[in-house]
Amino acid sequence: MITVDDLPTLNATLNGISAVLLSVGYFFIRRKDRQRHKICMLSAFAMSVLFLISYVIYHAQVGSKPFPGQGAMRAIYFSVLIPHVLLAATIVPLALITLSRGLSNRIDPHRRIARWTLPIWLYVSVTGVMVYLLLYKMY
Repeated sequence: MITVDDLPTLNATLNGISAVLLSVGYFFIRRKDRQRHKICMLSAFAMSVLFLISYVIYHAQVGSKPFPGQGAMRAIYFSVLIPHVLLAATIVPLALITLSRGLSNRIDPHRRIARWTLPIWLYVSVTGVMVYLLLYKMY
């Protein structure tokens, strides 16, 4: 059974899976395989939704965890965390708009926004794993 203490690891795992699915989805669309692209991107979105649910449950129960490190590691942690948080807030509407346009087969508008959404979403997913490692596994 999963406990609240397991949720940070689950969150990092969901972020990592999302990053892999986004990358594989990009691979498929570059090869014009729209069906596999769609499956990967919808799966990445599902992983991100599960992450968000788990994240909210964890922080509602535990609150925020202060970074225990000092010096250079503290600076590194915040240099990863701050852009991660800011971009995480922007990815929600970007992902929703991008998925909506893709699912409604509005390909040109989908491509225009996906050029921004994909790298931001990937960045947020990868740095989410980094934040987890820095916060929960370094000390």
